[in-house]
Amino acid sequence: MGRERILALRDLQMSFPGKHVLKGIDLDVYAGEIIGYIGANGAGKSTTLKIMLGLLDGYEGLVEIFGQNIADGDLSYKKRIGYVPESADLYDNLTASEYCIFTGQLYGMEKAEAKDKALQLLTLFEMGDVFDQRISSYSKGMRQKVLFTSAVLHNPDLLFLDEPLSGLDANSVIIIKDILEEMCEQGKTIFYSSHIMEVVENISNRIILLVDGKIAADGSFDELKDQSQQGSLEKIFNQLTGFDEHAETAATFVDIVTGNSGVRNE
Repeated sequence: MGRERILALRDLQMSFPGKHVLKGIDLDVYAGEIIGYIGANGAGKSTTLKIMLGLLDGYEGLVEIFGQNIADGDLSYKKRIGYVPESADLYDNLTASEYCIFTGQLYGMEKAEAKDKALQLLTLFEMGDVFDQRISSYSKGMRQKVLFTSAVLHNPDLLFLDEPLSGLDANSVIIIKDILEEMCEQGKTIFYSSHIMEVVENISNRIILLVDGKIAADGSFDELKDQSQQGSLEKIFNQLTGFDEHAETAATFVDIVTGNSGVRNE
């Protein structure tokens, strides 16, 4: 029996006035995969995510989630997905308890179940003592823990993550990385978009590199490393995107800061 296909994109294209962002994305994602979706700013990562989440219309091509064409108007697939955005405006006047109850009920959970489960999860993040405090008093990292918790509270089968580690302390980053690996082992599918190459390299079992609206590479880190003969994902990324001026740019930047501009050429 073959693997269960969770997500399928066929010739996905998207244009905005004056900009053709996605130029034909073909992709199959299967249960139990952690997809690292990377690319330079403007490559089309966020656009792809927003289309799959049903937040952006006007695309061409086919998007299927759990075998369902998301353009058919049936939103039932959304009950099985979770989403952690790069930045989100939380309701500052709510407590973490109230916010998690609110999001849980949106996914069909009972109030008592959502509250109890959220308290257990946030206690593991060392936030049990502030569970009933207003979000306005939280740090960036605490807010991110609430976002992550609310995204997984209903036990989704497919989790979309857009820079989910932003603002988190080192211990929390390690915990979330382990959580994602454990979810993967239990058959959950993770679609992870990030600019932090080291994290993508360590977490993902499959990496997809987007360049100028097209898939330029698709494989495990070891497969990409063998193809490019590079030692790190950052170097692979630089090679495949043609960006090889980073060292020179950094040196010039520092020279300007320190007042040594022009010294290297003397």
